[in-house]
This record gives sequence, C-alpha cells and structure tokens, in this order.
Amino acid sequence: MLHTVLGIDLGTQHLKVVFYDFESRRLAAVESAPLDVYRGHAGVAEQEAHWWVNALRDALAKVGQDVRASVRAIGVSGQQHGFVPIDRSGEVLAPVKLWCDTSTEPECEQVMNACGGAAACVAEAGNAVLPGYTASKVSWFRRAHPSLYRRMDCVLLPHDYLNFFLTGERCMEMGDASGTGFLDVRNRRWSDRILRAIDPERDLRECLPPLRTANEAIGTLLQTVATLLGLPAGVPVAIGGGDNMMAAIGTGNVVPGKLTMSLGTSGTVYAYSPVPVVDESGSIAAFCSSTGGWLPLLCTMNCTVSTELARGLFGLTINEFEGQIAAAARGSGGILTLPFFNGERTPNLPNAKGCIVGVDSRNASRENLLRSAVEGATFALRSGVDALSRLGIQSREIVLTGGGVKSATWRQVVADVCGLPVTVLEQEEGAAYGAALQALALLDGSGTGPLEALVARHLGRDEARCCEPVLPAVEFYANAYQDYRKTVEAIAVLYA
Repeated sequence: MLHTVLGIDLGTQHLKVVFYDFESRRLAAVESAPLDVYRGHAGVAEQEAHWWVNALRDALAKVGQDVRASVRAIGVSGQQHGFVPIDRSGEVLAPVKLWCDTSTEPECEQVMNACGGAAACVAEAGNAVLPGYTASKVSWFRRAHPSLYRRMDCVLLPHDYLNFFLTGERCMEMGDASGTGFLDVRNRRWSDRILRAIDPERDLRECLPPLRTANEAIGTLLQTVATLLGLPAGVPVAIGGGDNMMAAIGTGNVVPGKLTMSLGTSGTVYAYSPVPVVDESGSIAAFCSSTGGWLPLLCTMNCTVSTELARGLFGLTINEFEGQIAAAARGSGGILTLPFFNGERTPNLPNAKGCIVGVDSRNASRENLLRSAVEGATFALRSGVDALSRLGIQSREIVLTGGGVKSATWRQVVADVCGLPVTVLEQEEGAAYGAALQALALLDGSGTGPLEALVARHLGRDEARCCEPVLPAVEFYANAYQDYRKTVEAIAVLYA
C-alpha cells in the first residue's frame, strides 16, 4: 500500500505539489499549475489569494486519486514577504502584494526614519526595512486603504494563508516571519519599535498570529477542504515555512558547512548557522531557519528573470538556449549584463533597470548576449558568497537548486565564478521536497528535534551533474567579477 507525504510549494509563477513515497524513497507524483502576476506601474506586483487555492486544486487534479488518497501528512512552502490581510471572518481584504513588488519604497523610508534610520532597524531587529519586505506593505495598506485597514484582523504571509485554508488555523513560522521586517530575529519575537513605526496609533501585535518555533502539526486537514482536493481528511499539516527555509531542508542545509544557491525567478544564496548572523551593512538578510537555527541569506530579484528575458528575445527553446551559451566563450566577449530588470534588492536599487554594457561591433552576437545573462545573474549571487564569508560563514560546497540547475553550462559557471564545488541532488524539487520532508518529520517523531538524520536518509547526490571549479576559469572570472562590481557601482548612481 502506498504511503506518501505531500509537499506544496507556492511560487511566483506556479504552484507545485510533490508526493513523496517515503517507504520506497521515490517521488510518486509531481505536478504544477501556473500562476499569473499582475504588474502595474511603479513596481506593482500582485496576485489574488484565491488564485493560489485554484492553482492548488488544479495541480492536485492532475494526480491520480490513488496517490492523493495515500497522503499521511502535508507541508507547505511559500514565496516570502507577501502581505495577505484578512478580516475576522477570514476574507482577504486586498490583492496580495508580492516579494517582487517594489512600489512601497516610500513606505520603507518612512518606517526606517521613524525608527531612527536603517542602522537603527538593523540594531533593533537584525534587518533594515527593504522594498519587498512585508513591513512597508502594511504601512502602504494603512495609507492607501484606511477603511479596509480598519477591518484588518490578521496579517498572514502566503504560506500562512494556504495553511489557514487547509486547517483553519492562523499562525506564523519563525523563518518566514523573519522576512516581514518586524521580527526581532535575534530573540525571535515581534519588534514593538518597528510595529509602532508602521502604525503609531494601533497595536499591530493584535493583528499578528502566534509565532511557532517547533515543527509540530498546526492542525489537521479540514473535511470540506479534503473533499474539494481529493485528500484524506484529518491528516496533520506541518508548520511549513518560507520557500528559502523549506529549500534549505530540501537541500540538506540544516548544519554548517554548506551553501544553498537557488537559480529561480529570484536568486538566493544562504547557509545554516547555529547563532544569529547580522550584517551591519544590510546586504545579507538575517533570517531565522525553519529548523531551530538561523539562515543568513542574500536575495537578488532577477535570476532566471534575466535568462528567460534573453531567451524569449531570440525565441529560443531551452535546448537551443543551452547550445548558444555553451558555444560562447567565458566572459561573453566582454559583454556584461546587470540583471536589474525588475528593480533590485541586492544592491538596494528598487528603481533600477536592466543594463547591458560593453557591446561593440566585434562581440555583438546572440551567444554572447545570452551567456552574459547567465554570467550577470551568477555574479550577482557571487556577491552573496563573498558577504557570507565576510560574516564568518565558511562553506565547502554549493548545493544548487532551482530551474537554472538544468543547464550544464550554468552549473559550471557557478562553480567557476564562486570557486567552489557544485553539488546537485537527485531530488530536484527543492522547496516542495523540503516541505514534504518537514511533513515526514511529523510521522517519524523527529519533528521537534534536529532534521540532520532525516535529510541524510532521504537525500542523494546526482554525481553526473555535480561539477568542480576549473582553475583557469576561476582565475578568469575573478577578474571579470571585479569588472562587474565596478560597473554596478557606476550604474548605481543613475538609479539611486
């Protein structure tokens, strides 16, 4: 008889479901459903919460009923930072502003100024209030929709909302909560100072759900929801977490010594730490992990955004794109792409635009432009590797995840640009797989303890796709990376 755990990953462009047969250690089913993003003027990026529910239903409908009936526990991963205001009855009051929404930059400045500046916010809570974080979205909602704001009874994040839909329970998990901008990450509690800066008249703590630390079941699957989705009623639902925190579990990044790098819509690089890691410069986000520790992290807003724009410009298939970037010489003939197409969080340039520099009559070829998109996105993430090292995070390898992993050329570029071995796992599903493993921890009794042994049992290397840095390429890219940094500095003044 089949027994599975269900991992759900609510992304920006799609929602994915993974059914993991934990007894035979294989994936029983993987399906997804697409999601739209409404992009308006001045950096607006929004989704409707009911789109997520519809996508979950649609993705599950693609899976055979026998597999759906085999579920014994559920875990949910979700895009971080989104703002889901609900009223007392659970009705969502407004479209959900997403992590990639940069329209609330003025509110970031307002909140930080009320706290005494960015440095004061870092001292208070471990993080500055950056565009994309939830804090500025709450402030914007208060100003833009005062009547709806008065009805707001609870603030949820995207994965919290799916948990609420599944179980009826309102809560937040420390890892995801640390991306709000109003959690004191060192002490794992809400920051009264930042909450007062958002709204000096209302006690926002009354709108914040309980904070959970241990991976205990937050509730069980409601009968009505089970009937809608074709899942067994009453199965436990784990606490879940932000997509980066769940991907950390799904890539085995639950002990020191590893970096996880995600080549997704956004790019991230992060590492587990048993102690809080706060970057005074603000480049590295001081997040909590979902495994009892901390997860210092750098996020760029444009990773596969850059490569997909470039690929679409030339109308290429994935295989054609791979052939083109493999054919180009390292360094792309001197072309540099600054992949700030949606504005950028690191460096903090929310109004920036993508820039392609260094083009001349000799290097202006399709393959150079395409490879430059790959190299530019990787250079942006290399800055995170350097910043983590500066903060004392030493790593022996990069575990690579996300859609970009499918490119053999990109995998080698990561190894050469960062000068570290690249590991690719047999389990490709990253955050969704991490959510499934977190759900499995509820069943095997390790839910409230370290997950190191559990992930070791259920993760394996894909040796054919792992790669080592090549010394001449490492030396070449060390110089090219410095050129990239100088170019970023020169361009930054246009968008500051």
